[in-house]
Parts: sequence; C-alpha cells; structure tokens
Amino acid sequence: MIARALVVSPTYNERENLAELVRRVLALSDSIELLIVDDNSPDGTGKMADAFAAENPRIHVKHRAEKDGLGRAYIAGFKWALERDYPFVLEMDADLSHNPSDVPRLLEAAQEADLVLGSRYVDGIRVLNWPANRLMLSLGAALYVRLITGMPFSDPTGGFKCFRREALQGLDLDAVRSNGYSFQIELTHQIWRRGLRVREVPIIFTDRFQGKSKMSGRIVREALTMVWRLWLQNGLRRSPRASSPR
Repeated sequence: MIARALVVSPTYNERENLAELVRRVLALSDSIELLIVDDNSPDGTGKMADAFAAENPRIHVKHRAEKDGLGRAYIAGFKWALERDYPFVLEMDADLSHNPSDVPRLLEAAQEADLVLGSRYVDGIRVLNWPANRLMLSLGAALYVRLITGMPFSDPTGGFKCFRREALQGLDLDAVRSNGYSFQIELTHQIWRRGLRVREVPIIFTDRFQGKSKMSGRIVREALTMVWRLWLQNGLRRSPRASSPR
C-alpha cells in the first residue's frame, strides 16, 4: 500500500503541461495528493489549476502574488504541507521532466530514509533530450558540490525529492534564502549534515517538451557561491556532524 503523501509542484506558465501532470499524479494512488503552487502565471495556469481543484479534492492550489523563485515556491508549499498531516512530502517539476510514475519508488525508499533523492546520475547517466553542454554543466556542478561540501551524492542539484515530515520539520525554512540549484543543494546539505538518512534512487530525467526552461546565469552563479557558505556552516567539515542512523 502506498503511503499518504503530497506532491508539491511549483508552476509559472505551465498551462501546456498541467492537465497531463494532474492526470498522471491522480492515477498513482488515492493516497497521493497534489499541491500546485502558482506564481501568478500570466498564461492562466493558476485559473486552470483552480478548475482541477474544484473537481477533485486531491488537487490543491496555493497562489502567490508574483514570480519569486523556485525555492520560495517550494518553501510556501512545504509550509502548507506541514500545517496538515502528510507523512511524506515530495518535490516534483510541473513540466513532466520528472516522471510521476517514479513517485511510488521514492516513497518506498523513504520508508527507511529521511530524504530520498531522485538521481539522474547514480549507477550511470539517465538524461534525455539535453544538449551536451547542459549535461556537462550539470555533471560539473555535481562534482563541484561533492568536492567542496563532502556530500557523497551523485546528483545534489536534482529537484525530484521525497522528505519525511520529521525531516522537513527540523529545517528552519524561514532561514533558507537560496533558489534554483542552490536551493536543492542547501536543503539536502542541511539534512545530511545533521546525520539523517539520505538515499538516492535512480530516475530517468526527460527535458521538457513544452514551454521554456527557467535556467539562468544568476541561478548558476548562486549555486557556485552557496556551497562555500554551506561548508562554513558545517564548521569546515566535509562530513556530517553526527553518524547517520542505520
């Protein structure tokens, strides 16, 4: 039986993908719900999400006044989830680059972990439709993060994750200031350095077919500097402060 869980998917101009996202998440299990966090999309994504929510109680919508970054959207979604009784909370892109069919696998792994990372690179490379330069940037970023922070994960910048409720509760969400890649790195590092259990599950990542990527030079630069701050926060350690429980 699949555990009760909430999938959090931020949206900004994702009208072309939303119906398919909703269909595929609803098809997983009656115990899985979807929270759409919309940043006032000018293409009407928010109104479309409201229509889906009116038809099905497993669909929820949180509206934000403006586009304020992926990290801020996820923080809003996490706070919404923590105000309710979801034992597991997942991050998943709304553009279907993350396959909703992988959600049960992440939830299964989360039965014995505090955080599960859906990894594009564990035991090989599983990325479709990316140009070589984008793939090299992502692989280089993963290596950079590992070298500076000591985190042993193959895909620390990935955005397909499953958190145990207790792991999220232990984070100071109001103190998180990063967005984009650096947001993903920061949350994983906070959980890892506390000695909690982090696992990787292989996934296939498929670049979006509809809409435009939100990647920018600013997001990359933020990630480059973020890892040094995390290293300092961990007392110049490249290992957790406590042993991970088994």
